[in-house]
Amino acid sequence: MTSPTLRLTDAAVTTASVDAIVVGTVPGDGGVRLAAGAEEIDAAFDGGLAELLAVLGARGKADEVIKLPTRGALGAPLLVATGLGAVDGASGPTGEQVRRAAGAATRVLAGTSRALTTLSRIDLAAAAEGAALGSYAFTVYRSGNGDAPLGQMDLSVPAAQDAAATRVLTQAVAVADAVAAARDLVNTPPNDLYPASFADRAVALAHQAGVHTEVLDEKDLARAGYGGILGVGVGSSRPPRLVRLHYTPADAPTAGRSKVALVGKGVTFDTGGISIKPAAKMDEMTMDMAGAAAVIVTTVLAARLGLPVEVIATVPMAENMPSGTAYRPGDVLTMYGGTTVEVLNTDAEGRLILADALVRAAQDAPDYLIDVATLTGAQVVALGTRTPGIMGTAEFRDRVTAISQQVGENGWAMPLPEHLRPDLDSRLADIANVMSHRWGGMLAAGVFLSEFVPDDTDWAHLDVAGPAYNSGSAWGYTGKGGTGVPVRTLAAVLTDIAEHG
Repeated sequence: MTSPTLRLTDAAVTTASVDAIVVGTVPGDGGVRLAAGAEEIDAAFDGGLAELLAVLGARGKADEVIKLPTRGALGAPLLVATGLGAVDGASGPTGEQVRRAAGAATRVLAGTSRALTTLSRIDLAAAAEGAALGSYAFTVYRSGNGDAPLGQMDLSVPAAQDAAATRVLTQAVAVADAVAAARDLVNTPPNDLYPASFADRAVALAHQAGVHTEVLDEKDLARAGYGGILGVGVGSSRPPRLVRLHYTPADAPTAGRSKVALVGKGVTFDTGGISIKPAAKMDEMTMDMAGAAAVIVTTVLAARLGLPVEVIATVPMAENMPSGTAYRPGDVLTMYGGTTVEVLNTDAEGRLILADALVRAAQDAPDYLIDVATLTGAQVVALGTRTPGIMGTAEFRDRVTAISQQVGENGWAMPLPEHLRPDLDSRLADIANVMSHRWGGMLAAGVFLSEFVPDDTDWAHLDVAGPAYNSGSAWGYTGKGGTGVPVRTLAAVLTDIAEHG
């Protein structure tokens, strides 16, 4: 991905030598109003910019973008008005509204060399993240030459040399780069991203940031008894891997420092195995490793930001294929740690590789354990394509949920009902991998995973089956394909733990 260069500027916006200027709009009484930060630009139009935009159909709605030739009123030849949506009159636009408006504006500026935005006067970090992510395009496999992304976005601020603003921009760029890296991994086709190559990419990213790595191949997995990962991966000619990343802050004192374990589902392609999926949209199962991508880039991001928190990522990687060697419905697998699981459906494979990884992650005695997975179609049925389901121990689940909503990824707390546990009873093994009915499938998957998490561990499980991949039209700063959800949530949780324990 090529991101625009993001630069702070305190130059006068009306005379800036750029190709376009971006302003925010919000709904007004029967029309549209200009958002904060556009006062000088409005004055250049003799106070009539809102009325002019209204004539062009502007209403200030989210994802609305209106282009207006300035005809000499500004130094820039083009004005781009981007809708923020309805705002609270007292608190103004949220960070997510700014982020989304910035992304929508940046997408329509593809092919433009340089632009300036006043959205940064509302929320610098959100404007920077939105501009960077809105320009995202995955073009590695395209032979044609489409419009290049926006080359540079100048972010208008009161004082360009302000140290605090510089720190905010540096962190925003790092977060946006991490989200883009996750998108790149998700969007890479499965003939090029399979367990071994995925492991190689994870190691390369980690080494660039000075993060320690360990990779277990299929022989190592067999010796150690990782029955879930091996069971899922045995049907593929491309054997599974388990990748471990370990970031230890160099300068932070050990005493009182929190340790966080991250686990991510890394099924590089999911056919469903012997319980094969329908052909329709099976191509989208290239995204079934989005949880793994998220925890890998988040661990690397923690290192790049120098967060004073220890992070250990445990990432199982497998390809779920039907073949003469594939595992079968009716098989019993022995997980890492000894729990036996009766396989009733080979398309419920993610929880099997996660079970192994959760047990291994818990051996590191973390203060907090978070797993991320594109785990169930039931998540999409229950919460749609933009709302992650968050389960786990109640207090930590709610903490992660609140942070997810603050950063705009909008996770929603869900229960782990005890009455679903008997529905996972097996006639042969300690537990079955699915229930005999389809009710509460997202919750049942969480209940299954809870069997592999120690009772005294603060744990959160994020099901991002829908939010991790956008198969519809682009919106805000989110294009088609991998979204990078929930990287921003994970990064904010780590920051919160580093600050508050």
